[in-house]
Amino acid sequence: MADTNKPLLIKRYASRRLYNTETSDYVTLEDIAVFIREGREVQIVDLKSGDDLTRQYLLQIIAEHESRGESVLPVDVLTDLVRSYTSQAASVVPQFLQASFEMLREGQSKAMENMGKANPMATMPGFEAMRAQQEAFFKAMTGGMIPGGTDGGKESGDDLGEIKEQLAALQEKLSKMGK
Repeated sequence: MADTNKPLLIKRYASRRLYNTETSDYVTLEDIAVFIREGREVQIVDLKSGDDLTRQYLLQIIAEHESRGESVLPVDVLTDLVRSYTSQAASVVPQFLQASFEMLREGQSKAMENMGKANPMATMPGFEAMRAQQEAFFKAMTGGMIPGGTDGGKESGDDLGEIKEQLAALQEKLSKMGK
């Protein structure tokens, strides 16, 4: 069984094919993106030189998603990133981005914890359906970076309109509790 605490080692051959050393098969960029969405760290190295190519391939994955219309990065952000390569901001930008994403992950993790069973609202009708929807939303927004989770909102028998009404009612109650 694979050690998921260690980065998944992907070797790039001279033919530019990517080889998964855990499963002993070739993988595509999309396969690597799936590994990452599932929470796995990857390391991509050139077989001959031993150079770490991880950054290059991660940027290529992002570029492919952006070119297919799966835009996550607004043009202004991309423009600022390009500018940061030619300015003194280059030393600050990586730390800023890393801290921003860490705060996002922590905030989402705390939101998921607050939605847990210890929450007094857990006894309210429809709470589990709302919790599953929120969890699926957070997972989609983070590409699966939040570990664990429920069954992904399999309450398919519930009417969507009813769930939306319950969600709105719960959000209203939450906002009143916060005041």
